[in-house]
Parts: sequence; structure tokens; C-alpha cells
Amino acid sequence: MLWHSTPYQTVIEELQSSLNGLDETEVKLRRKKYGANHLKLKRGENVFWIFFRQFHNPLIYILIASGALAVFLGKVTDASVVFAVVMLNTLIGFFQEYRSSQAIQALLQMIPQTSNVIRNGVVSSINSSELVPGDILVLQAGDRVAADIRLLSVKNLGCDESALTGESLPVMKREGPVPADALIAERKCMAYNGTLVTSGTATGIVIATALETEFGKISKLLEEVPNLETPLSQTLSHIARWIAMIVFLIGIGQLAIAYLRGYSLLEAALASIALAVAAIPEGLPATITIAAAIGVQRMAKRKAIIRRMLAVETLGSTSVICTDKTGTLTQNEMTVQAIWTPEGSYFVSGIGYSIEGEISHQDQNGAVGEAIDELLRGAILCNDASIENESRSGDPTELALMVVGQKGGLSGKSVREQWPRKDVIPFESERWIMATLHATAQNQRIIFLKGAPEAVIKLCSTKDGSEKQAEKMASQGMRVIAIAKKELPTNRDSLEEEDIQSGFTLLGLMGMIDPPRLEAAAAIKACQTAGVAVKMITGDHPLTAHVIGRELGLYPTALRSRDSHFSTSFPGVVLGSEVERLSVEELQEMIDEKHVFARALPEHKLKIVEALQAKGHVVAMTGDGVNDSPALKRANIGVAMGITGTAVAKEAADMVLADDNFASIEASVEEGRRVYDNLVKSIAFMFPTNLAQALMIFVAVLFFPIQNHVLLLPILPRQILWINLVVAVALTLPLAFEAMEPDIMRRPPRKSKSPILSKFIIMRTVLVGVIMTAGTIGLFFWQYFIEKANGVEAKLALSEAQTVAVTTLMFFQIFYLFNCRSLRFSILKIGFFSNLYVLLGIGFVILAHIAFVYFHPMQALFGSAPLSLRTWSISILAASTILPIIAFEKWIVRRLSHEAQK
Repeated sequence: MLWHSTPYQTVIEELQSSLNGLDETEVKLRRKKYGANHLKLKRGENVFWIFFRQFHNPLIYILIASGALAVFLGKVTDASVVFAVVMLNTLIGFFQEYRSSQAIQALLQMIPQTSNVIRNGVVSSINSSELVPGDILVLQAGDRVAADIRLLSVKNLGCDESALTGESLPVMKREGPVPADALIAERKCMAYNGTLVTSGTATGIVIATALETEFGKISKLLEEVPNLETPLSQTLSHIARWIAMIVFLIGIGQLAIAYLRGYSLLEAALASIALAVAAIPEGLPATITIAAAIGVQRMAKRKAIIRRMLAVETLGSTSVICTDKTGTLTQNEMTVQAIWTPEGSYFVSGIGYSIEGEISHQDQNGAVGEAIDELLRGAILCNDASIENESRSGDPTELALMVVGQKGGLSGKSVREQWPRKDVIPFESERWIMATLHATAQNQRIIFLKGAPEAVIKLCSTKDGSEKQAEKMASQGMRVIAIAKKELPTNRDSLEEEDIQSGFTLLGLMGMIDPPRLEAAAAIKACQTAGVAVKMITGDHPLTAHVIGRELGLYPTALRSRDSHFSTSFPGVVLGSEVERLSVEELQEMIDEKHVFARALPEHKLKIVEALQAKGHVVAMTGDGVNDSPALKRANIGVAMGITGTAVAKEAADMVLADDNFASIEASVEEGRRVYDNLVKSIAFMFPTNLAQALMIFVAVLFFPIQNHVLLLPILPRQILWINLVVAVALTLPLAFEAMEPDIMRRPPRKSKSPILSKFIIMRTVLVGVIMTAGTIGLFFWQYFIEKANGVEAKLALSEAQTVAVTTLMFFQIFYLFNCRSLRFSILKIGFFSNLYVLLGIGFVILAHIAFVYFHPMQALFGSAPLSLRTWSISILAASTILPIIAFEKWIVRRLSHEAQK
């Protein structure tokens, strides 16, 4: 049944209930039939499953297999170090996932614990979980509605439905049915589960509980929405699979070659383990996590709190931002901007609830007529809001009227003391008016009337063209309030119904809006310059959406004429009902051209996000209500409001804005691009070292001499782990602090499927890897044969030569680090001292390596040996050759790029 379009008497009959409610016998039967009024949600993942899932990674498989093989071969120390690496990466991933979204569980927090119901004609308080269809629910201001109900009787009932519909202002309710095709936001005779009663009282009959409520439908929708991998995690997973496959195949081939060359099976297997450990960038997961954490801290300083670390990089590749309106693009503070009286029209400066600003006549700058004083007085007196210093309370519309009164020089407290209220007829949605009776200093009695223009003007004796003026204000996207007055005999201290039927004098009209944030337009323009489209999706009225979209520059210069799909009278605005009617193909066809969507329901927002993703976009979605949570979860990155956002929205999101400000999203896109740039620099720095180590092992197996069936390895597996986990990580992390590239917000967003290992990165990796391999192997042999020639024992000579190899590789990394601070510009251009963390990282690595070379426990663990000062100097000199080589390569790339642009 369409409950909202059915008279309530029929609803009562259909549910076999009455105004006295159900009896206990019927309640028990219905509870058995419908179940408890709470959301039966899937249990969260078991903590042990989250932990063991971290092992599901091709690189981890190879490391575990290598460790197990090392144990089998009796290399316990090597195996211990490998397993320690596996456990470190597992713990990092576990703690990251353990803190991730618990969105569905958070839905339970929205259901109140107790509700007032009428059963057997008696009002009683029960646990909300015991409500059943047919119960008569009693509501009053401050209650949170515990089920979907059809209203039976209403007195000045206002409901905040923003969490469900996105409507920014409280909705005034009534009993009468509405059209069958009315959207949820337009169903005035309904109150919905999870919404808040802001004013008045009502009774209603429960028509749906638990998962059958609109709120429950959203929870089911949220449960069905899959979690998406970030572009970076997808790319890294792809790289991991390729590395694992290549390492496995080369490892098997190397094992066979080594065995055929005469190595023992033990030594051949050891060489394969060394190759696997060398080729796998063990420090990459830790480096990415820590670098992302640094980005998270930077974003927190810019009012953006990241809940999932890899979401930082997703912002950098975002191509579309779908944003809510209220509080994100607007102030969320209603503001009077225009005033009309029979004397003339006035501008009001200043925005929000700040009293700073003034009222000025359109034609006479600064001159304000006497009539406006009476209008402002009426706005203050026919008003239940209050402003005391910094404390504000009341309906947003009434607060706006209080503020404009103070801008006109009237003190709310003084006016109310001079004109004490004697009686009031509260605002009622059936009439859309509020009336108050006041006494003057001369003991006169005056009624002030406030309400919708169409309701107030018809009660006035003269119109003075007010209807056209009200229409003009409304066409500009303003919410218009009319104020009138009427004198009563002096002996009256109460209001009767006939007192508000006619005979009023219109004082004027006030037009107000929720103004756009001053910084929002600039932030939107910055995003558009960066190739990031911005789309506003709101539950508000299409006129409001149209005006705000126009003010913020969301529309293209010339609106498209191809609007055959859309029935809305506001150019460029797409209604949620139209989104629902369109096929998936039709929506995808027009989605890039449309930027403003109004009256959007949760399923509409989800459909829009999915259509954008189907077109290859990386989508960021903002929201604050329960209605936003499915789209927040489905988006590549969900952004919840920290101030106005519900717990559900925050838990479904990847990022929370501490200030609810769109400008913070734009700043986050900047930071996301910076994080991605620096991660690319980190990979460009780390991968050549892995390639060099793998090449060293492979060259050794193919060409190095065999001595008593023992492989002459230039570097041991545990020494490789020292390079990969200590040296490489310590030198890579400073790259996370590199400043933004100058053109970071002038280039288009990175395509989500573009490889992180571009042709340039692959060529750079090969070039640097070959240089490192040649230099390190050369010094290894130089040291090994000199020591052998000097009569040093073969085992010690090999240990010293391997230590030289590790030392040379370390210095290669140090010098190459300077080249990686910018992949395009020379170190001279970006400044040698512009990132002091680089120097700190180098200092740490050198001190740690001194311990590696000379500290006896480190020698025992890693098989290192002490080196002479001369040997250190030769290693530094050989490694420094990489600086001019890569500088020359950068110069060639810049020249070729410049020529290509010509």
C-alpha cells in the first residue's frame, strides 16, 4: 500500500488497529510475525581472519617459501630474518584493516532506546525494539522517530529529515495524504525512522519496522555495496603478481643452471633464495604505509582526517567530486539578503549568523526608511529564536530574522522587554503562519503575523505589488517570509481564531538563502583547472540547487540544449526521479555533461556514482547523512562531514572533514597528488636497488668461479634484507617530505589504470640497476682478490668483499637519492638543503652501517667484516659516478620533451 497517499482512517483499517492502539495479545502475535524492531546485520569480520588475510599476497608467498626452504637447508638465521620481514608487513596491514569501516554496525546507534506508544488506550514507554506495525506512536520535540509511521494527528510538528533526505531545513508535517508519486522529502504525512522531531507533537501509526523502514532499506543497500580497492592498491597488487611470477620462473631456471654448473644442491637452492630475497622489495609495503601516514598527518593539519591510509593516494587520481550542498558548499546558516517594504527594496550585507553587516536602500546608499524598523521589530517579536552573546538557539529561519534585526540596529532583548508577549498562535503547517500578541508602552495591543507570502498577503487589506515581489525573490532561489501587523483593542490579552482571519497591514518581505561559502567557489575553480569535475548532488529543492550551482560556477559557460530526458524547469538541474527513470546506458551518456542533481535519494546517488565509475572516473563522494552512506561506501573515496555528519556516514567514509568545508577537499586533492608523486619517486628509488641485487646474484650463478662446489655469492640473503629493510627504507622515507611540484594543480588527474611503472620508470630502473650492478661487482672482486693475494683466509676475504659490496651499494643509494628528489629537474634547481629530512636519513644510514661493519653482534648476525678507511673512500668514489650519469639522462629527457612539444 502507498501509505502516504492513503487517508489515515484507511491505513488504520488496513493495519487492523485503532486510535486506542493494539492489545497485548495482538502485539505478541505481530512481534512473532514481524520480529524485533532492530537491524539484523552481518557480523563484522573475525579479527583472526583479518590477520591471516594479510598473508594473501604473491610477494609474501615467495618470502614464506624462501624462509621455509632456508629452514630445510639449515640456514636458520636467514630464515629468521625473512620470517621477521613477513611478520612486520603482516602486522602493518592488519592494524590498518582492523581500524577500517564498521559502517553497518554504526547503523544501530541511530535507533532510540525507548518510545512512547498507546496500547489498550494507555500511553506507556517501551523499548523501541518492541514496536510492531499497527502500534500508535506518540511524538514530541526532541524525540527520534523509531519506525516509519503514517501521521494521524499533528500539532506544529517539524522533523529534521536531513540524515535521510538531505533536506537542509526542518519539514513541517500534516495529516492529509499526498500524491502517490511524491518523493520521500515531499511526504508531509509521514515520519521516518531515524529522523528527529524538532518541534510540536503528533501521533502516528507504525507502518514499517526494522529492515522494512526507509532507513532499513538503506542499511540493506549499504550491506550490498562492495568495498573498492584503491587505484594504488590495485597497481601494487598487479606489480606484486608480476614480480612473483618472474622471480619464481627465474629462480627455478637459476637453480637448474647452478646445479648443472657443478654447484651442490644446497648452494644452488641458497642462490635461488638469495635471488628471491633480492628481487622482492620487502621494504615497499612499510615504505608506502609510512609515506601515506605522513600524508595523513599533513592532511589532518588541513582539516581532512583520513581513516584509510591508502585513500590518501586515491585523492590524487580523483577525476570527479560529487558533493552535497548544505554545510559543504554553503554556510548552513540561513541569511537574509534582501528586504522589500512598500517604501522600497533593501540590500543586507554580511552572511551567516554574524551580526556584522548593514541594511542599505537600493537607490539611496545607506538610507533606511522608517517602515523597515517596524518590519524588523515584527521579525524579532514574532519569533521563538534567541541570540545571547555567542549562544544561539532556534529554527534556522527564525535565527536569520533575529540576526537581520540586529543588523538594523535593534536589540532583540530590548525590543522584547519593551513589547512583552501576551499570547501566541504557533506556526502550523496547514496555514503556514505564526501570530503573536504584544503590549506597547502606551498599553496598545498589536498582533504580528509571520509566514509564507501566499498565506500572509491574502490576510492583508492592501497588496502593493507584494505578490510579484515575492515571486521575484523566490525565482532568485530565496526563501521568502512575509510579516504583517494588526491592532487590537487595549483590553485584549489573548488571541482568538477570528483575530487572524483578515485586516492585517503588510510590513514587508524578507528573502533569505543558505549562502555559498566564500572559499567554495575558488576551491571549485581550482579543481576544474586541475581537470577534476565537481558535481552537486542534494536532496534540496531544484530551485535552491539551481541558484547555488549558478553562484558557485558549476554550470558550463553555455548550458547544453540536449535536455530531452529531463522534465525539470531549471536548466541544467537533473531531478532524482529522472535519474531513476533513465537506463544505465542513458545515464552514462549524459553524466559528464550534468553537474547539478536535486531531490536525490540514496539509490539515485549510488546510481550516479556507479555511472561515473563505469565511464572510467575515480569518484570522490561527500555526504553527512544516512542517505549518503551507500554512495560514500561505493565511491573510490568517501568524504564525510565531521561536524554535521552522522556516525553512519563517518564510518562508511574514507575521509572526514573536520570543518565540513569543500575547500578542504580541494586541499586534500593537492596533498593526494603530492603523496602519489612522492610514492613514484620512492619506487623509482627503491626498484633499481632490487634489480641490482638480483642481477648480482644471477651474474654470480652464471659466471662466478666455483670453489669446492660452493657458490661465490657477492652478497648474502641476510645482507640483502639489511639493504632492503634498513638502508632503503631509511633513505626512501625522506622523499615523502618533498614539496609539491609547481604544476601539481595544473595537470589533469592521473588515469586510474595508468601503470605506476611507466616506460620512463622502467628505463630508469634498468639504467641505474645496471650501473649499480657493475660498480658493486667490480669492487667485490677487487676486494676479494686483493685480500686473497695478501694471504687472507678465503672465508674472511669473502666476508670483507661482501661487506664492500654492501657498502658500495649503500653509497650508490645515497647518491641516487639526490637524483630522485625530482624525476625531472636537477638537484641544483630544487635546492640541496630544501628537504632536511634527506640529510637526516643519510646520517642515520651511515651511523647504522658503521655498526653493521664494526659492531661484533652485527657482524655475527649479518656476516660482515671491518673495512679500512681507504676501502670506504674507494666505495664512495665509485658510487658517486651515478650523480653525473643520471643528471645527463635528465637533461636528455628534458631536451627530447621540449622538442616534442614544438
